Amino acid sequence: MSTARDAILDRIRAAKHGAIAPPVPRDYRQSDERPHAELVSLFHERVDAYKAEVERVRTDELTAAIAAAASRHAARRFAIPLQLPDEWRPPELELVADESLTPRELDAVDGVITGCTAAVAETGTIVLSAGPHEGRRILSLVPDLHICIVGADQVVGTVPEAIAVLAPTVRSTHHPVTLISGPSATSDIELQRVEGVHGPRKLVVLVIESNLTREPA
Repeated sequence: MSTARDAILDRIRAAKHGAIAPPVPRDYRQSDERPHAELVSLFHERVDAYKAEVERVRTDELTAAIAAAASRHAARRFAIPLQLPDEWRPPELELVADESLTPRELDAVDGVITGCTAAVAETGTIVLSAGPHEGRRILSLVPDLHICIVGADQVVGTVPEAIAVLAPTVRSTHHPVTLISGPSATSDIELQRVEGVHGPRKLVVLVIESNLTREPA
């Protein structure tokens, strides 16, 4: 711990005096070479371990799966990004397009439906970067239920791979990045798990696996 702290302070001192900091060693594992189908299965397992609901569906099953997830949670009114694809919009749900919805208006809906930028198999993490299918960051933080659509082709093995996917978008748009690993929860208070502290209490992840052979979950 002290060695890392000293290294950081040395770099700060050097930067203050105009010195060029030495290169940062990057000898950690940066990719996962397992077959992609195995990575998708691992992502499913990790998301499930976080106590989120996760289901692998075909493209033609997606609308029904979204509606079924909403029904399980007695939810009907959802906020959505303006550019959410039409095939992600179940007709039986009331969908409210986000045209600068206020926090109070977002709190009044039952949930939100979004896509994502990437997903990390190793950590079971969903990555949002305010893209067209994701909308503003506030959309995924205020409503109590988040239904997130993840394309199987968006699943990568490691966090460094996800950062590589994110980098061009973040450099060009400067959008904030949100990393989601399961429903919002904390055990900071008397070691008792409390859900919904800084985001949705309920997370449903639907993985579209149109190009994969269906495997047991």
